[in-house]
Formats: sequence, structure tokens, C-alpha cells
Amino acid sequence: MTWRRITGLVCATSFAIASLVGPAFAQAKRSGPSLIRDAEIESLMRLYTKPIFQAAGLNPGSVHVYLINDPRINAFVAGGQRIFINTGLLTQAKTPNEVIGVLAHETGHISGGHLARMQNEIDRKSTIAIIGMLLGAAAVAGGAVAGEGELAQAGGGIMMGAQGLTQRLVLSYARAMEASADQAAIKFLTATGQSGKGMLTLFQKLATQSMASLRDVSPYVMSHPMPLDRIRNLEVEAKASKYFDTPDKPEIMMRHKLMQAKLVGFLQPMQTVFQRYPTSDTSLPGRYARAIAMFRSGDTRNAVKVIDTLIRDLPSDPYFHELKGQALLEGGQPAQAVAPLRQTIKMLPNSGLIRIMLAQALLGTENRANAQAALSELRLARKTEDDTPALYQLMAMAYGQIGDIPRADLATAEAAYYRGDKKLAEEKAKVAMRTLKRGSPDWLRANDILNFVNRE
Repeated sequence: MTWRRITGLVCATSFAIASLVGPAFAQAKRSGPSLIRDAEIESLMRLYTKPIFQAAGLNPGSVHVYLINDPRINAFVAGGQRIFINTGLLTQAKTPNEVIGVLAHETGHISGGHLARMQNEIDRKSTIAIIGMLLGAAAVAGGAVAGEGELAQAGGGIMMGAQGLTQRLVLSYARAMEASADQAAIKFLTATGQSGKGMLTLFQKLATQSMASLRDVSPYVMSHPMPLDRIRNLEVEAKASKYFDTPDKPEIMMRHKLMQAKLVGFLQPMQTVFQRYPTSDTSLPGRYARAIAMFRSGDTRNAVKVIDTLIRDLPSDPYFHELKGQALLEGGQPAQAVAPLRQTIKMLPNSGLIRIMLAQALLGTENRANAQAALSELRLARKTEDDTPALYQLMAMAYGQIGDIPRADLATAEAAYYRGDKKLAEEKAKVAMRTLKRGSPDWLRANDILNFVNRE
């Protein structure tokens, strides 16, 4: 009886210790972080990361970068080869090199297999905790039985000490991994002819911000190296590279500024946009941000006028044409949005996101012929966006407009499945299977959805 109570206590404590790294990710999944999809920013992230991934020996097509709508400066690796980067880092980074340095650091975690190794380390360290908890629990039980309060209290101290020791050992390992990722980042940047100055500058900024809050914190309870130690080590490594003073190329710097203008235009209130980019600012980024703020506020007419000046001054930029199409589409003019979006597709034929927007514009015309054209665009978009719910929602609309109800039901089931609505996915998959030809590719797809839903 006593032994069962002791082992129950040990299991509960070891679970708490083993969860040191996990909860943040689990909480993010439960609360549903706001992920942003944007063809322009995703293209820029691919441009930044491709040489870094290659230098790290990773397949660029297998590592994905996701954008989180969060104003704080942060980036992290989770779920295998997935890098998550906050909008705050992108908007506050003064140069592309600062962003690239952070991405190189996160790549260091992936190439080093740090997530898997951390879990193994936690599992191994938890053994220490289990032993400590067993000894402590036994002392508590023995002291209680013998009526010796001091012995029982000592047992409690052993348990607490074991837990604290384990936590410190795990955090020590985490600090070592961060230092390892810093070194790997410098290696990747040097191999690709890029500077580590941006990474150093950004970390110096973060160190300055955190100095006050870390003044009385023990370095042994931190998951990252102490800021000053980290900066000193990183500075030595970065300055040793012959590329330390290599600046960002002007064209990349312009794309960086346009990306920042887009994020501010879409994410900030109109007043903030015009404060940061006043009408006196006639630069491309300034006009870009203001045009976005205008059409978001309902002023499509003036927004399009500004966008036309952007296209006139830099006709080779496909994202100005995309923005014109988006402004017209969201301004209730889908027919007028088709032409600029088609122009964008000519310039970016592999962009599934833009094909989805073009399909939305075509469907907005409520023309049967355009519905067929929309289906063609969506089938092409599925090559890169096969898990995007909006794609299947638009497919359902397109099939509905041409009167193909069975495939509309199938597309609705697929959209529901990728949204996580298992009930609707199951319901629509069953309806589709009753009307589709048994054994046909579409019937088999509906059957797959049904099986997936029931299996999960």
C-alpha cells in the first residue's frame, strides 16, 4: 500500500520534469497561433534560407519556414524541420543579414538534431530524478512510520534537491545547444560568403533589452547562455570571418524594406502606417505601405492609383501586380482583379497562393466559364498547397457553380478535414461516396478521408 503511493508520487514528479521543454509548443498548438501566408514573404524566406540549408547539408525543399503574427522578436524550431519566425523579428530587423543570421542559428538546431537530442537528454536526466524521488519518498515514508519528523523533512529535501538538480542539468544541456547553434550559424554564413555581423547586432540588441531583468538571475537556471558571455563568444567567431564587413546587396535590401512595409501596412492601424510612412515618403516601401492601408480601409480607388505608380516605376516586381489584384478583389471588383492576377501568374507560374487568389477572383464573377477556369487554377495550385483548406473551399464553390454536386461535397469534405472539422469531413465524405462512381479516383479519395477521420 505504501509502496504504491510512493511510486505514484514518483511518476507524477518525473512527468513534470520531462515536460520542461514541451508545454510551450503544446500551448501554442491549443491556442492556435496566427500563421500568416504571403507569397512575397515566403519567397524572400526561401531566398534567405536556400544557401544556408545547402551549406548545412539539408534539402531546402524539406525545411519549411512559417510566419507567426507576433510583434516580439523571436524564432524557434519545432516539429522536426520547421522554423517559426515572428513578424516582430522581420519588422524590427534593420537589415536582411540580421534575419539571415537568426535563420542560420535555427538551422544549426536542425542540422545538429537538437530537438531529438534534448528529448533523449531529458529522458536520461529524469532517471536521476526518479532515483532521487524514490530515496526521498522512502525517507518520508520511513520517517512518518517511525514518528521522526526530522527524517520525513529530510526526505522532502532530497526530493526537491533531485528535482532542482535535474532541471539544472537539462538547462545546462540547453545552453550548450544554443552555443552550438551559434557556432554552426557562423560556419554556414561563412560558407555562403555572408557576414555574421547582423546576427551579432541583433543578439546585442536583445542582450541590452534583457540586462535589467537578468541582473539577479543565476546562469544555471537559464536555457540560453548569459547575454554578455554569448555576445563575447559570438563576436570572436563572427569577426574571424573574412566576410564580416560584407554588406547586403542593394536589391535584397529593397526587398527587405518592401517586406517590412507590407507587414506594417497589413498588421498596423492606418494611423500607425501613415506615421511610419508619411505622404512625404515617396519611396517604393512608403507607397507600398500606404496603398495597403488605403484598400484595407475601403479606399480602393486611391489605393489602385498608388499601386499603378509602383507598377510604373518597377514593372518587374510581380507582387505589385498581385497587390492590385488583391485590392480590386477585396474592394468588390473581382472581374477587374483577374487581369493583374493573371499577369502575376505569368511572372510567378509556380505560386500556388496566387493561383488560389486568381481562382477566387474568377469565381467572384459568377460566370460558369470562369468557374471552369478557376478549377484549372486550383488543380495547379494543389501541387504546392495540397493541405490548404481555402483551396478546397473554392473548389467546392466552383463545382457548385457548374452543377457538379458530388465533387462539391468531396471538396467540402477535404476542406473540413484540413481545418480539423472531423464531423463535417466524415459527413460530407459519406455523402460524396453515395453519389460518386464506386472505385473511381474521387470515390477513393472520399473513402481515404473517411478512413483518416476514423483513425485519428
